[in-house]
Order: sequence, then C-alpha cells, then structure tokens
Amino acid sequence: MSTSKKPLKPDDFPVNTEGRRIKKQDGKPIADAEDPTVAADVAERLNDDEARREEDKWSA
Repeated sequence: MSTSKKPLKPDDFPVNTEGRRIKKQDGKPIADAEDPTVAADVAERLNDDEARREEDKWSA
C-alpha cells in the first residue's frame, strides 16, 4: 500500500491496474491487491464511484 494517507482527487481518475497493483492516472501506485482480479474489481468500483460523484456534482 501507498504510505500516503491523502485522499484521491478527481485528477487521479480513472485509476488503472497493472497486475496486482492499483495506480493513479499519473502512474503512482495507491494499493496492492491479493490478485489481479481483485485489483481490477477495486479499480472498477473506484472509477464507478468517482463517475457517480462527478455526475451528482453537476446535477445539483
């Protein structure tokens, strides 16, 4: 896991995976998962959540 405790920012999205590693848009790693399938699932959920948050921001 990353040692940074800072929350992800909109510029960090979409997050991507490289094997077990989840990375921000700039390529910096943010977490390691148990296996590539879990990493892909977590990344997809993070990206979906951020997309919903952005959509809600514009619809308010």
